[in-house]
Amino acid sequence: QVQLVESGGGLVQAGGSLRLSCAASGRPFTYYTMGWFRQVPGKEREFVAATPWSSGQTAYAGSVKGRFTISIDKSKNTVHLQMSALKSEDTAVYYCAAGPGWPPVYGSWGQGTQVTVSS
Repeated sequence: QVQLVESGGGLVQAGGSLRLSCAASGRPFTYYTMGWFRQVPGKEREFVAATPWSSGQTAYAGSVKGRFTISIDKSKNTVHLQMSALKSEDTAVYYCAAGPGWPPVYGSWGQGTQVTVSS
């Protein structure tokens, strides 16, 4: 089971940028997909972005496409979510996830990091 530790959340003004990081450890990640999800209290967890560890394929939710970028720094076993042009509706707890396959079956989840976008 891969272990995921997230960081980078915080308070940012609308229109600003923020980069989330997820440090991964445990078993090798070669056959894994890394993903980001977000959740607002009282609502279902929402897919944000994903990319396989071993390819450049990416997938984004329509609401973030063009504003968010997912990337993996393999040398540091870290996945990033670069968020720009942030909107108040981006406010949520963001979770890093990992699992085998594409589409993946997510079996590992981070603890979540709060992102708050002020109007």
